[in-house]
Amino acid sequence: MKLSNQAVGALMMALQRSLLEQTDIVPILRGWDVVEKSGELFVENPTVVKWDDEILDNLREKVGDDSDDSPIKNEMDL
Repeated sequence: MKLSNQAVGALMMALQRSLLEQTDIVPILRGWDVVEKSGELFVENPTVVKWDDEILDNLREKVGDDSDDSPIKNEMDL
């Protein structure tokens, strides 16, 4: 049995959320409802990552760049 592309994406989003919030990823993973379909695992309730101005401001503070051409701002504008 393998992870589906959807499950891999869910794992990456869980990791991103954990890193952004500086929290443990284990509770996120334990909260998932995982199902098997056609030999692959799928996550029925994947993690949602929400970006807001406070998160972006915190990221800019950490990298020390608050200019309009910040890599963080440019990445978020894509």
